[in-house]
Amino acid sequence: MIKTADLRIEFCGVVCENPFFLSSSCIAADYEMCARALQVGWGGVVFKTIGFYQPQEVSPRFDSTEKEGAAFVGFRNMEQISDHPLAENLLALKKLKQDFPEKVIVASIMGETEEEWTQLARLCEEAAVDLIECNFSCPQMAKEAMGADVGVDPVLVKSFCQAVQRGTSLPILAKMTPNITDMTVPARAALEGGADGIAAINTVKSITGLNTEGMIQPNIAGYSSISGYSGKAIKPIALRFISELAACPSLKGASLSGIGGIETWQDALEFIALGSQNVQITTAVMQYGYRIIDDLKEGLSEYMKEQRIEHLADIVGMALPQLKSSEALDRQSVLYPSFDESLCVGCGRCYISCRDAGHQAILWEQTKRRPVLLEENCVGCHLCRLVCPTKAIGLGERKAKNKSEDILKHVK
Repeated sequence: MIKTADLRIEFCGVVCENPFFLSSSCIAADYEMCARALQVGWGGVVFKTIGFYQPQEVSPRFDSTEKEGAAFVGFRNMEQISDHPLAENLLALKKLKQDFPEKVIVASIMGETEEEWTQLARLCEEAAVDLIECNFSCPQMAKEAMGADVGVDPVLVKSFCQAVQRGTSLPILAKMTPNITDMTVPARAALEGGADGIAAINTVKSITGLNTEGMIQPNIAGYSSISGYSGKAIKPIALRFISELAACPSLKGASLSGIGGIETWQDALEFIALGSQNVQITTAVMQYGYRIIDDLKEGLSEYMKEQRIEHLADIVGMALPQLKSSEALDRQSVLYPSFDESLCVGCGRCYISCRDAGHQAILWEQTKRRPVLLEENCVGCHLCRLVCPTKAIGLGERKAKNKSEDILKHVK
C-alpha cells in the first residue's frame, strides 16, 4: 500500500483538487449553498443554469420511486433553470471565485438565441469563472428551443457552441441529453463548434407513476407533465453513454464529466474507469447533504492506496479495454454457479426463479431445503445468483460447451 493518493486531476486544462463537483441543479442554486459545499471539501461547483429567461416554477415539483423501503431509487424533478435574476447569479459566481480561488467554479448557461449564448458567455468570463457549461439537455423547459430540444439537434449544438466561443476564451463544456439514441453525434458537433469537453448525462424524460386515484405525480393543480429522472436508477444508462463517448475516435482528447446516479466512491470510480475526468452529483446530496464528500474522498483515496495507484489520472479509462462488441464475446463456454451451503438459508428463491424464469436447472431437495444444480440444463445465466438474498451462490467453474448437448437443449 502507498502512503498517499493524489486526488488532483486536470479537467479541460483546469487543475481540480479532487474530482467531485456539485452538478448544476437546486443543490447549487445560490452563493450560500455553494460556499458551504466548497468549505466542506467539494472540488468544484457547477452553478445552477443561468440565463436571461427567468422561469416561474410549479408546486410541488419533485417525485420519487422506491423499492423495498429504499427511498430515492429514482427521483423526478420539474425545475427549470435558475429563477433568480441574472444579475444576482453573476454576482454570486464572482463572489464564489473571489472567496474560493483554489476551487473550480463552473457557470452553466442557457440561451434562446446565438446572441444570448454569446452574451451569457461574455458575462460569465467577466465574473471570473473557470469553465462554462452549455446546458443543451434540460428535459422540462417551458420554452421552445431550450434544453433537451437543442441537445438532439447537432446543427443547433454546433452553432450555439460557436456562439459561446465568440463570447469567451474559457474552456467550454457541452452538457448532453440522454434522450437520444447516439450521443456521439451531437457531441461531435459540440467539439466542431469549439467545445473542449462533454458533460453527460442530464436527466431522462420520465413519468414516475400514478397515485391510487390514477393521478400522475407530482399533482400540480390536477395536472402533471413529463420531466427529468435522476438518481441511482439511471446510473447504468449514464455509464453506457460515458463509455461510448470515451471510446469514440472522433471525440479523442475531449474531457468528460460523468453525471448520473453517483452516490458512493464506488459509483464515482466506475465513471472514472470508463473515461470521466471528474464527476457531478445532485440526487445523493438531496438525500444526505454535502457531508457525503468525506466518504467520497476517503473511499476513493483508500482504494487508490490499496491498489498502489498514486495519481487519479491513472484510473481514467482503465476499464474501457474490457468492452467489446456483442459478436466478439465468448459464446463457446458456460460459467456455472457454485453453491455455499453454509450461507444458504433454504428460502428457495433460486429454485423458484430458475423454474419460472430460467432453464429449470435447479432441483429442490425438500428434506434439507437446499438447491441442487442440474448442470446438463444450466446455461450459466446466473439468475439464481442475482436473486439469492444471502450471497450463497457464487461463481463456479467455466467449461466449454458440449455442442451436441447444446443442440439437443434447443430441440427440446
